[in-house]
Amino acid sequence: MAAVIKPGGLQMPIRIASRRRTTASLTAAFPGAEIIDVTSKASEPWVRLSPFYPHGGIPVPYGDGVTSQSVEGIWQALKAFQDSDVDPAKLGVTTMKGLKRTVRRYGPVRGHRTGLDGDRLLPYETARRRIYLPAYRWILEHRVADLVELLRNKDDIVFLDYTTNGDVTDPASPLSHAALIQLHIEGRWPSEDDIEASRSINGRMP
Repeated sequence: MAAVIKPGGLQMPIRIASRRRTTASLTAAFPGAEIIDVTSKASEPWVRLSPFYPHGGIPVPYGDGVTSQSVEGIWQALKAFQDSDVDPAKLGVTTMKGLKRTVRRYGPVRGHRTGLDGDRLLPYETARRRIYLPAYRWILEHRVADLVELLRNKDDIVFLDYTTNGDVTDPASPLSHAALIQLHIEGRWPSEDDIEASRSINGRMP
């Protein structure tokens, strides 16, 4: 279990759990912990940590001055499918609804475009590193820094998210923004460099 080392050597444990678990299950699994929902269904102020939240003014990676209302809007807008390319309208959504674009409707995903007018498509992991991570880190630093500071000073917390995957290299399930909050607080933010460089740094290349 990872933990933040606070002044005086005290440890602040941070855990991630599925929002789909019952209150009784969570209470039994994490006795004494403060359970904080950080999804789009959360209440204020924690809903502001959701990538769906319309903070506005979020720089779009590769966007050359283009901004988005939400992080999810960026991720969905730059997604290119077999039957549909980018969708600039997603950048302007302020309701936290109607953001998702699915393979059921548009066919297989071809990649994420490098900007609305970009000529390159990034594969999944690279898009996570170069698009999603920078966009979400930006809101942690520029839109919700006050909440991050509050979390740093808590003693025992459990974040609720719909997915618990905090491994950028794992494509099996969506990346958990709750896990990214944890990594940000713990100073373990994933590399935003290209995959080959990051693997070389981590000793995972032959």
